[in-house]
Amino acid sequence: VQLVESGGGLVQPGGSLRLSCAASGFTFSRYAMSWYRQRPGQERELVAEITSAAGITNYADNIKGRFTISRANAKNTVYLQMNSLKPEDTAVYYCNTFIGRYNYWGQGTQVTVSS
Repeated sequence: VQLVESGGGLVQPGGSLRLSCAASGFTFSRYAMSWYRQRPGQERELVAEITSAAGITNYADNIKGRFTISRANAKNTVYLQMNSLKPEDTAVYYCNTFIGRYNYWGQGTQVTVSS
């Protein structure tokens, strides 16, 4: 299983970014996918998740209405569209999936929101 995130960077407050996570090594369409983040000095936290078949989504309260998770099963890719970014969204963002008894993580992509 391999998860590779991309799309992070430096953005001004109020700006937007789209993160991508390219997955390989498993049947992507069969598994739920999630985005987590770890802000400086804090624990890793769930940001958003999306189920496999129906694509049902769930969001953390502090990003609801600003972030959108989606997936393209034909491309083995999950996305996180982030709008109206705030300085407190600064974090390393991680892609995640749980298969069998194991949690798999990408290497993370840094998002910095600053003027």
